[in-house]
Amino acid sequence: MHELTAPPDRSLALREPVERPLPLGERLAAIGALRKGLILALLAALWQAYAVWLDNPLIFPTFSETLRVLITDTASGTLLLRAAFSLKVLLTGYVIGVVLAGLFTALAIRTRPGQDLLETLTAMFNPLPAIALLPLALMWFGLGNGSLIFVLVHSVLWPVALNIHSGFKAVSPTLRMVGRNYDLRGLGFVAKILIPAAFPCILSGLKIGWAFAWRTLIAAELVFGISSGSGGLGWYIYENKNRLEISSVFAGLLMVILIGLLVENLVFRTIEARTLRRWGMHA
Repeated sequence: MHELTAPPDRSLALREPVERPLPLGERLAAIGALRKGLILALLAALWQAYAVWLDNPLIFPTFSETLRVLITDTASGTLLLRAAFSLKVLLTGYVIGVVLAGLFTALAIRTRPGQDLLETLTAMFNPLPAIALLPLALMWFGLGNGSLIFVLVHSVLWPVALNIHSGFKAVSPTLRMVGRNYDLRGLGFVAKILIPAAFPCILSGLKIGWAFAWRTLIAAELVFGISSGSGGLGWYIYENKNRLEISSVFAGLLMVILIGLLVENLVFRTIEARTLRRWGMHA
């Protein structure tokens, strides 16, 4: 007699494979903030080691001393007031520059003379360092915020306009045809077709404009950043250099770096996450 055998359980073959959890090391390595934090910690350690080896605080103070001065001057409000002064001026010049870049680009995409004008102006002024315009700014606007805003607008306007215009030109004819089929014209066509399609280039232009504006502002303040008895981070650095407070100079530079990191990771990364990543695009 043949023994009866139970049929194979086909449900086992249909079960989904069980995913094994990744090792702790791989999970930690997947966290971008942790990886970048380790890089910053390594740089701080190298800074500290080199300063201790050099043993000359007038040339290169230690990271711990710089951090102490940064915390002390921040707690006293000195660095916060200087940073607020710089950011107020920077945002004014940045916004004006972005608005003008948008106007130039809008004119360029609507008319051939506007395109020729934008391409000519960007070719002329984009390579011109904003700091080279400081003498003219002093003569035209005097010693104050007007001169700072003038050089900031110059540093922002041309790279932002160039990136926006390049992004608009790269929009595919298919997308343009879709917009026309939906009877989109003028601002509606720009808002619903051109801007979303060109947003990676637009965001890159905004990042470049911010970086140019931030370093131009600090450089300009080092030259003539004081106005009515106050000044920004650049003037804080310049004042402490004259007093041979080198730790304070490095603390001011570290504050400039920290503000740049915060803007990049809190502002631009948030915009990127809510737009490009959500839309499946890459900057």
